[in-house]
Amino acid sequence: MDAPERGLRASLSASGLSLLASGSTLVCCALPALLVALGAGATLVTLTSRLPQLIWLSEHKGAVFGVAAALLALAGAAQWRARSLPCPADPAAARACARARRTSVAVYAVSVLLFLIGGFFAFVAPLLL
Repeated sequence: MDAPERGLRASLSASGLSLLASGSTLVCCALPALLVALGAGATLVTLTSRLPQLIWLSEHKGAVFGVAAALLALAGAAQWRARSLPCPADPAAARACARARRTSVAVYAVSVLLFLIGGFFAFVAPLLL
């Protein structure tokens, strides 16, 4: 495996980890707010009784957002580094390389969006009430 391929794989892996971390911010803060807003408080109670880890995530939202922000920063650095890596000369490999690059950027963008939505529900929405 050559250096550009390793760089693209690292970029895609970092984007996937940032997506997982950003998803946890939604589970921590946006999901409970959504369920309560929809009048599904009983569903939220059932969900937290079945998965008590949700309560832990909500109680430690600072740590959850800190880890997610750190992973987003690492993924952003990997994206920045991978943007200038060359793709192979072989047309099929070049198409796969371009597709992997686009996929990685899309996953990173979704991660940032999820992080912002979770941040709104965790920190901004309570101030508006």
